[in-house]
Amino acid sequence: MTKQHFLVTGAAGFIGCFVCLRLLAEGHSVVGVDNLNDYYDVTLKQDRLALLTDKPAFRFLKLDLADRTAVAELFAKEQFNKVIHLGAQAGVRYSLENPFAYADSNIIGTLTILEGCRNNKVEHLVYASSSSVYGMNAKMPFSTTDRVDHPVSLYAATKKANELMAHTYSHLYGIPTTGLRFFTVYGPWGRPDMAPFLFTKAILAGEPIKVFNHGQMMRDFTYIDDIVEGIIRIQAKPPAAQLVWESSNASESFAPYKIFNIGNNQPVKLMTFIEAIEQATGKTAIKQFLPMQDGDVPATYADIDDLQAAVGFTPAMPIAQGIEQFVEWYNSYYQ
Repeated sequence: MTKQHFLVTGAAGFIGCFVCLRLLAEGHSVVGVDNLNDYYDVTLKQDRLALLTDKPAFRFLKLDLADRTAVAELFAKEQFNKVIHLGAQAGVRYSLENPFAYADSNIIGTLTILEGCRNNKVEHLVYASSSSVYGMNAKMPFSTTDRVDHPVSLYAATKKANELMAHTYSHLYGIPTTGLRFFTVYGPWGRPDMAPFLFTKAILAGEPIKVFNHGQMMRDFTYIDDIVEGIIRIQAKPPAAQLVWESSNASESFAPYKIFNIGNNQPVKLMTFIEAIEQATGKTAIKQFLPMQDGDVPATYADIDDLQAAVGFTPAMPIAQGIEQFVEWYNSYYQ
């Protein structure tokens, strides 16, 4: 395997940290950047970084991706082979309260990355999109060939915008770009604003959990190791321009541009998910049933046929086993 030099944005984040670890384990060098904002507990981000900082082929820079000059200087100095862009302002509901954080981080931050790739001949840009782009789509499972023109949150709109921006740069400048629509990622070291964390914390403390849409939700929960495996396989396969392209397929074009779903391909009922946490914690949840939240969708379900065809990978972690590993980590980290 040829050693390559990677930029990973969002390196202190949940997915970013484990992508860095995997790249380093495979012998590559990695520069990780993160702005370490306080959207959630900064100590958790710093503890994730501590898993990386003793690796000689890893360097960390605290950097805001909206800083055009700093990002341009970083690209010019480092001459990265590939970029895995995972840095973003996360969270659907937070986007209802703090919209400008999403414009700065997700729109401007992605534009500085695209400009860095354009000016420094990066071989492949892999970037995080989201299952939230499917918005009001009712056809299940969600397919990358479908149009995604009706987002229901600003977060989703910025992720859709990222895909459009990437396509433009692929078309104009020939930069191979691949967008990955992640479906509800969970596992050890996961985000505190996500359901596995919130539910586990409340159940262990004997506090009620908020069960939205009266429990009538389904999510394609995807374990962190499966997400990372997909990213690693995909970064090694830059997309080629499709000389023959059906315009009805929204996941590719005449440009070197591609979109994939990465999901477990097995949606789980929210109540089944809660039962898995109850089993792992040995405690019964106190459930507070509430209506659907603004910006939320009742179900997510990933069609991953093209992912399987392209890189031969199918996520496989059963929900009960994944939750058990998350709860085990949670107990060891917090107690």
